[in-house]
Amino acid sequence: MVQVLSPVPGTFYTQASPEEPVYKAAGDAVAVGDTVGLIEVMKTFIEVKAEVAGTFTEYLVESGGAVTAGQPLAEIEA
Repeated sequence: MVQVLSPVPGTFYTQASPEEPVYKAAGDAVAVGDTVGLIEVMKTFIEVKAEVAGTFTEYLVESGGAVTAGQPLAEIEA
């Protein structure tokens, strides 16, 4: 199991907007470079991308939750 870590502190989102579907759901295929979430820092959005390929397992943080740098956000089974 590989954890996707937050590169910066901020607010984590699992989808681009409330009307959009989540980036990944349990069981979805993940390729290197796929976006798995967004972090908002002072109105700037930073894409969180997968660094490994595999199967998405779960988000470890609720959408809209505050995160710190290095905090696990999601898990991928490589």
